[in-house]
Amino acid sequence: MAEVLALVEARLTTALGAPDARAAVTFLGTDRIEVLRFTDGGSDGDGGLVRYVTLGMSASPMSDPTAALADPVKGPRAELVLTVRAGLADTDKALRPLAVLAASPQVEGVVVAPGASLDVGEALWPGAPFTSVLVAEPGGLVEDLDLDEPLDPVRFLPLLPMTQNEAAWKRVHGAAALQEKWLNGGTDLRDPLRKSVPLD
Repeated sequence: MAEVLALVEARLTTALGAPDARAAVTFLGTDRIEVLRFTDGGSDGDGGLVRYVTLGMSASPMSDPTAALADPVKGPRAELVLTVRAGLADTDKALRPLAVLAASPQVEGVVVAPGASLDVGEALWPGAPFTSVLVAEPGGLVEDLDLDEPLDPVRFLPLLPMTQNEAAWKRVHGAAALQEKWLNGGTDLRDPLRKSVPLD
């Protein structure tokens, strides 16, 4: 599905500009996953933002793990987007964990959708207080990419890093409740060094 990935990269370039770095990761028995880095220098001297976007997850549709046979054409397609403030941590080390998450539909047969929690089992980057992410609703930063019928559109799903306490709280109370806590607490979800939001 090289054609799909070419269209995805074109959409990313239109929305975010040209990537300034890219890395490829291949896991045994899976298609290659690339992670592209886009740097936004910022205009107010805050160091700007860096965005990491997977490329390769959308080559195949995600299939229901309970289905007897995976449909090679129909099914949701997505790529993952992580946005953090630049220069505060060694966030480039997030490339491999992001590739692991992007490969999870192929490896584990999961369907990644808004509201889901994804855990990599290790810090997202050195010193990060996060080992998991909340998958947020798409459509803000990069619009869905429509493909020719009968293919589903590619959705660009933002990832919001969660501390262990937040992930545990989300399992009990749900994604919407955690997002409300973040909003009410004025949480900067792009801060790679942020502390957990108060959850009592």
